[in-house]
Amino acid sequence: MGVGNGIFSRLKSLPAAWHNAGGEGTMPDFAIERGYTGVVCGVDEAGRGPLAGPVVAAAVIIDRRRFRGELRRVLDDSKTLTREERERCYAALASCALIGVGAASVDEIERINILRASLVAMRRAVAALALASGTAPDLALVDGNVAPSLPCPVRTVVKGDALSFSIAAASVVAKVTRDRIMRELARRYPGYGWETNVGYATARHCDGLRRLGVTPHHRRLFEPVRLALAAPVDFFPLLEPGGLAAPADEACPPN
Repeated sequence: MGVGNGIFSRLKSLPAAWHNAGGEGTMPDFAIERGYTGVVCGVDEAGRGPLAGPVVAAAVIIDRRRFRGELRRVLDDSKTLTREERERCYAALASCALIGVGAASVDEIERINILRASLVAMRRAVAALALASGTAPDLALVDGNVAPSLPCPVRTVVKGDALSFSIAAASVVAKVTRDRIMRELARRYPGYGWETNVGYATARHCDGLRRLGVTPHHRRLFEPVRLALAAPVDFFPLLEPGGLAAPADEACPPN
């Protein structure tokens, strides 16, 4: 299913405010989606910042006729929701949305870098969505400002998970899926706190690195892990506030 020139011309006329809004207190809606005809999916990822585990992306098409009740009242950027709220939204989306999930492994993250791996995961999520729905979407609304290579037109939306229900849904699905993966890995690799920190650089995670070393699921090019490999005893004071300026992707707090 393709997108005609008339529809595509409307992609370029999105009000700039839609791309720069999303301040505190803003709730997502379908305002962006209503600007287009055809099938619109939202795309987002989870897991760019952690020291361990894959990056996961989701692509979601919401059936607006069935999107109601608590889901409509609660669904938002996954970072603003509690774990319980995310789980409830995830369960409710199964009855009113088509969903595709993709991931990129730690090996891929180390080979092509975390940004490119995130884009690969997004492409896989859209491919999985097309397989589930039997057709490719006419438009993908992608959170952020970097567009993945997809078989349909793409519109990037900065802070899109706070503006678009479709992107917010993708953010929840990606986050819940990845958190479940990390909690399962925590059973196989106890001592790092992955059941709660889901791979982010918390004190418990760093203590696990010091005591237990690096696992096959750690991102060895991320600075704290790289330093643990190079000097597993001496580098930990650098993780104290002000001791190590981590790249932005590595400094994200757990959510």
